[in-house]
Amino acid sequence: MKMIGADILINCLLEQGVDTIFGYPGGTVLDIYDALYRNGKINHVLTSHEQGAAHAADGYARSTGKVGVCFATSGPGATNLVTGIATAYMDCIPMVAITGNVSISMLGRDSFQEVDICGITMPITKHNYIVKDVKDLADTVRDAFRIASTGKKGPVLIDILKNVQTAECEYEPKIPVPHIPKPVSVEKAAESLAIINAAKKPLVMIGGGVVSANAFGELKEFVKKLNAPVVSTLMGLSAFPADHEYFCGMMGMHGTQTAAKLCMEADTIIAIGTRFSDRVALNRDQFAKGKKVVHFDVDIAEIDKNVKTTTSIMADIKEIFKAITPFLDPQDHTEWIETMRSYKANEKGGSCSNAFAEKILKAAHDLAPEGTVVATDVGQHQMWTAQYYAFEKPRTICTSGGLGTMGYGFGAAIGAAFGTEKHVTMVTGDGSFNMNLNELSTAVTHNLPITILLMNNGTLGMVRQWQKIFYNHRFSQTTLQKKTDYVKFAESFGAKGLRIEKEEDIIPVLTEAFSTPSPVLVDCRIPMDDNVLPMIKPGQTYDNIVLKM
Repeated sequence: MKMIGADILINCLLEQGVDTIFGYPGGTVLDIYDALYRNGKINHVLTSHEQGAAHAADGYARSTGKVGVCFATSGPGATNLVTGIATAYMDCIPMVAITGNVSISMLGRDSFQEVDICGITMPITKHNYIVKDVKDLADTVRDAFRIASTGKKGPVLIDILKNVQTAECEYEPKIPVPHIPKPVSVEKAAESLAIINAAKKPLVMIGGGVVSANAFGELKEFVKKLNAPVVSTLMGLSAFPADHEYFCGMMGMHGTQTAAKLCMEADTIIAIGTRFSDRVALNRDQFAKGKKVVHFDVDIAEIDKNVKTTTSIMADIKEIFKAITPFLDPQDHTEWIETMRSYKANEKGGSCSNAFAEKILKAAHDLAPEGTVVATDVGQHQMWTAQYYAFEKPRTICTSGGLGTMGYGFGAAIGAAFGTEKHVTMVTGDGSFNMNLNELSTAVTHNLPITILLMNNGTLGMVRQWQKIFYNHRFSQTTLQKKTDYVKFAESFGAKGLRIEKEEDIIPVLTEAFSTPSPVLVDCRIPMDDNVLPMIKPGQTYDNIVLKM
C-alpha cells in the first residue's frame, strides 16, 4: 500500500512494539506529529525540554528492557537531545532518537534550524542515519531498532529530511525477526571453566551487562553453584538481590570496605558484563595484579581494554551462563565465605559522616510501595543511594554511570513511571535538581506517582568534598546561594511539598509522601559537610580507604 513517509515511520514504530514516545514538536517534524495524531495508537509524552525527552526514553528503556524512543525537531531541538544520547551511549542503553531536518533542497545552505545532527552525534551513537529518500525509510527504522537492541546495546539516531516525510512510497509491513545470539566458543568456555573450577577464592564482579542481557536468573544459578561472594559496579546494581547472603555491595571509589577487601584477597575475579571503568579499577596496573581474571562480555572491544584478562568469552551474557553453569563443578568455598561474612559483620560503611542521608534512604526503601523504581541524579546523593538503598529486584534503578549527567534523574523518573506504571522515587540534590526542574510540570500534568527526595545541602556536595580533600578547603563556586523554597516551588507547579529537617520527621513525612499517588517533593535538609564515605582516592589501590575527613 502507498503511504507518505510520516505514516510509514509511525507504522514501523508500531511494528517494533513501540507504545510510548517522549518528545517535543517543531517545524521539521510537523508531518510526523500529524501522522502520530491521525494514527492514534502510540502514547506521546510532551516533556518540558528535549533533554528531558531523551532522559525519559532512557529511563523507560532501563526500567522495562525495551527500546526507548524520543522525537525532536531540527536545529536546537536535535542538539538538546545530545546530552541524553551521550548518557545512553556511555551506559549501553537501547534508544532510538528520531529528528527532523530541512528538505533536501535546503540541505547544506545554512537554512533556518538546520544542523548536521548526524555529524554531531557520530561519536555518541552506536549508529546514525540521515534519510534522504523515502524508499529507504522503513528499512532504516527496522535496522535502527535491531542495532539499538542487540549485541552491546546503545542509542541510534535517525534524521529524517522533511521532504521524505511527505513523499509517497509503497509500504509492506514486516514482523521483526528475532535475534539469534552467536554461539559461545567451546574452547573459551573450557578455558574459563578450568580456571573457575581451580579457584580457591573466587569473586564474582557484575556490571550493567548482566542487566542488559536480562540474565538475572542465570546469574543466581551460577553463584549458587560457584558458592562465591558477589560485588557489583554501580551499573550492575539490581542485577543480583541486595538481600542475598552472598551480596557484598558496590565496589570501586565509593564502594563497601567488604568489596574492597575481597577484591584484594581473591585469587580469581570473574567479571561479568563490566568494562573495569576508572571508578572501579582505580589503579588499573595494580587492580588485578597476581590474580586470574575471567571476563565475560558481549563486546570484544571491552576485553583487555582496561584490565588484562587471563581468559575471556565474548558472547551474550545469558548464553555464556547457559554454556558455563551446567558444566561447573559444585564448589565448596566454606573458609572464603566465612571470611566474607566476617567482613560484612564488621563493615563500617559511611555512617560516621552521613547518618542523616542514610536514615532517609533506608526509610524510603522500607516505606516505598512494592515494585518502586529509583531514579537518581548525579553527585553525593547518587552514591548514598547506591550504598544505602537495597535493590532486591531487577531494573529498579536508573542512574547515569558513565557520563555522570546531572539533571538526568527527573526525565528518567518520568520514563520509568510511564514504562512500568509503578511508583518512582527520584533521589536528587539541589545542584542536580535545578538543572531540569522544569520537568516537574510534566510529572504534574500526567499526575505521575513520583516522590522526589531532594537532598538539600546548599552546595555541590561531591565537588565540595573533592575541594576539601585535594584543594585545601578552597570552596570555589560550590556553595549554592539559592533562595528557593522548594516546598513552595513544588506547590506552585501543582505538586505536594513536604520537608524533613530532623530525624523525627523522616517516618511521618515519607509515609505521607509514599501514600500520595501523585508528584511529591520532599525537601530533605542535610548537613553541608556530610561526605560520601568510604572513599578510595583516584589512582590508589583498594588498601587506601578513606573512612573519615
